[in-house]
Amino acid sequence: MNWDQIAGRWKQMRGDVKSEWGRLTDDEVDQVEGKQEKLVGIVQEKYGIEREEAERQVSDWFDRL
Repeated sequence: MNWDQIAGRWKQMRGDVKSEWGRLTDDEVDQVEGKQEKLVGIVQEKYGIEREEAERQVSDWFDRL
C-alpha cells in the first residue's frame, strides 16, 4: 500500500488512525485527508513530540498496514 491508496481509502482508515492516536479528534483526522505530512504535523502538535518522532510513529503505523 502507498500513500495515494491511503488517501483514496481515508474514510475507511479513520478507525485505524484513531486507534493509533486516540488524542486526535474526528475533525483533525478528517483534515489529514490521507496526506502523510498532515498526519505527521497533527501527531507532532497533539502529542508535543519532535517532528522526527512523529515521522517515525507514522512510518511505523504505515509499515503495519
